[in-house]
Amino acid sequence: MNVGIYGASGYVGGELLRLLLQHTKVTVAVVTSKTYAGECVHRVHPNLRGQTSLRFEEPNASDITQKCDLIFMAAPHGTSSNIVPGFHKAGIKIIDLSADFRLKNPEDYTKWYNWNHKHPELLKEAAYGLPELHREEIKRANLVACPGCMAAGAILALAPIIHSGNIEEDRIVVDTKVGSSGAGAKASISSHHSEHYSTVRPYKPVGHRHTAEIEQELSALAKGKVSVSMSAHAVNMVRGILSTCHVFLTEPITLSEVWKVYREFYKGEPFIRFVRDRKGVFRYPDPKVVVGTNYCDIGFEVDDRANRLVLLSAIDNLMKGAAGTGVQDMNIMMGWDEGEGLKSLGLHPV
Repeated sequence: MNVGIYGASGYVGGELLRLLLQHTKVTVAVVTSKTYAGECVHRVHPNLRGQTSLRFEEPNASDITQKCDLIFMAAPHGTSSNIVPGFHKAGIKIIDLSADFRLKNPEDYTKWYNWNHKHPELLKEAAYGLPELHREEIKRANLVACPGCMAAGAILALAPIIHSGNIEEDRIVVDTKVGSSGAGAKASISSHHSEHYSTVRPYKPVGHRHTAEIEQELSALAKGKVSVSMSAHAVNMVRGILSTCHVFLTEPITLSEVWKVYREFYKGEPFIRFVRDRKGVFRYPDPKVVVGTNYCDIGFEVDDRANRLVLLSAIDNLMKGAAGTGVQDMNIMMGWDEGEGLKSLGLHPV
């Protein structure tokens, strides 16, 4: 199958290329970039030197339509919603890694992104691309909207306990710490080495737009309104997200009961791992361990004194938080092994 990447010069586009060039069932036919049109891919993604002779091309919808069976959209937020309808009409399968089709209520785009959605009719058609929750919808979809990176980590940590119904659904706190690649490849003063190095910077203590996705997905699981309070911090690493989620129990729960809830919910999931060890350095999920992989590591601890359950998840924001999930979604859409192109192990140390 021929695939293309629209907006392939960013960090997510580079990760998609890295994964797809090793995928046995696809050929990368088109990679676009307005900024780097005509340049060899390895000039922007040096890790791919010798792996491909592709050059970036100017985005051309008719050319993509002719050459590709499926297109990955790695364009900035607000761009995909103008381009995707044309590809959708042409019958191309689409996996969108921007925020443009994640939210089901068009009014949420006004509230969280400050723009009006021009094609709200497609929001109902788009499958939310988190396989652990929406595998059957993804199988049938022609348009898949990949989750936001911080949303993915938080939802995966919280989903089983939300589904169990044993928590206060209006009092959920999510604290996220994300590496610098989460801000994208475009430079800014906050990504300048002298400003970002050694930092633990709260940059969105309230009102982070990924809150909308987390509430949407958890409310659907709970079959009622779930309220989430989220804070985001930039930290001194390049890749990775650690989500620390605090929920308050309506009834006491033991560690063995938590294990049972999570194992049953994620039974058979190829990219979910549980991390709660009694000894060693890595007793709980750590983003360092999942760098370059599509795994989400989940751990937990019960606070009997405060009737609180602490849930932790670690993902690579460019993999399980973006490109890895996108490739997993493609595999599901096409009926292939979900692990195709995603079976590389993490590095240690890194």
